[in-house]
Amino acid sequence: MTSTERKPSKVPAAENTLRILKLLSSKRGPLAASTIAATLELPRSSVYHLLGVMEQSGFIMHLHEEQRYGLGVAAFELSSAYSRQEPLSRLGRPLLAALVDRIGESAHLAVLHGRDVLYIVEERAKNRPSLVTDVGVRLPSHLTASGRAILAAMPKSQVRALYPNAEAFSALTEVPNPISKYSTLSAHLDQVRIRGYSTESGEVTPGFSSVAAAVTDHRGWPVAAVAVTFLEEKVAADQWAALAARVTKVAGELSTRIYGRPAS
Repeated sequence: MTSTERKPSKVPAAENTLRILKLLSSKRGPLAASTIAATLELPRSSVYHLLGVMEQSGFIMHLHEEQRYGLGVAAFELSSAYSRQEPLSRLGRPLLAALVDRIGESAHLAVLHGRDVLYIVEERAKNRPSLVTDVGVRLPSHLTASGRAILAAMPKSQVRALYPNAEAFSALTEVPNPISKYSTLSAHLDQVRIRGYSTESGEVTPGFSSVAAAVTDHRGWPVAAVAVTFLEEKVAADQWAALAARVTKVAGELSTRIYGRPAS
């Protein structure tokens, strides 16, 4: 048997399910069922059946308007679980600690967990108050700088699937012009993409703001975000960009350590 020949599987459905998940995880955006079938050389009827089962369990998301399939929330949760255990928290902690020492502000590392962000590392700066972003805390991603950094690095179709209606949005505090619908979120994420980093001001805790940058894998897919949170009265608005540049550098360093690629 040559290296290119596949050994017949004793559990073909399980193997093909994993092949579909692996294919979707290797692409930047969703794929049509016909593309999946052709790429994997599988019968289209079998692909539709497997996609249906995976959609019911949350591992696949069907984007009806585009007639394409992408990874679902359950797949993101598996990725987040891996990231929580190995290498993100262990590799990220010393980088965040060094960042905190340099800037004197608290920093944290978060991963996407459904529509929320889950905080997996927090490094509190000396003489700075405790924050709600403690390890294990989940917050709505559209309200946080960390979540916005991750969402901005995702394909728009995936973001839309995560926020299908008004019920997907929530608020923690009262702020002017809150993000309470998809059009507002989409416009905000466009600005994040242009700027290169995300911000949040008083939407999680009154009087505190944050800047964040995404940690990406070798395909450019966001796996986490590094953020710094500070008292608004301590950091002037014209200093946010310089602070964000330091955060972005750390996010790039963490991407390099995990995936062994040059930081972008």
